[in-house]
Amino acid sequence: MSRIGNKTIDIPSGVEVKITGDIVEVKGAKGTLTQELKYGVTVKYEDNKILVSSDGLKENRKFHGLYRSLINNCVIGVSEGFTKKLLIQGVGFKAQVTGNKLVLNIGFCHPVEFQIPEGLTVAAKSPTELDISGINKQLVGEFAAKIRDVRKPEPYKGKGIRYSDEVVRRKAGKAMA
Repeated sequence: MSRIGNKTIDIPSGVEVKITGDIVEVKGAKGTLTQELKYGVTVKYEDNKILVSSDGLKENRKFHGLYRSLINNCVIGVSEGFTKKLLIQGVGFKAQVTGNKLVLNIGFCHPVEFQIPEGLTVAAKSPTELDISGINKQLVGEFAAKIRDVRKPEPYKGKGIRYSDEVVRRKAGKAMA
């Protein structure tokens, strides 16, 4: 039995939920998100609460908690939004946002450019800090991971791109005799 799937989702004020067949549509101040339901999962909406239930088949029970979390992320996304913060460390490493592109100068012989996806906003607070925000949690996390993969933090000097809450374990270099 899913413990997460049995929790109800409280809907904050200003958020509208519309259930049409197997599609849940959530509208809020920041935008609109939809989630398609599969695998025998049903959703009930009453009294500003959403209850997710499963049909009880063993193959379908494993998706009960997943779809509850996906719908909860939709509700949080349209009301508050999601943000990932990246830090760039290294001498001469910097980031710029120009129009719809993110340009990274991170020690390669050429700048690395990223096209910013629709629905996301990228802000460079300083040349070494990036804020990626949007209403879709998956899209925010995926774009932040793509940026981090260009230059992961290395363990000797700590240079690279890291999440703001990430701790990089440092190694000692070779000791000279």
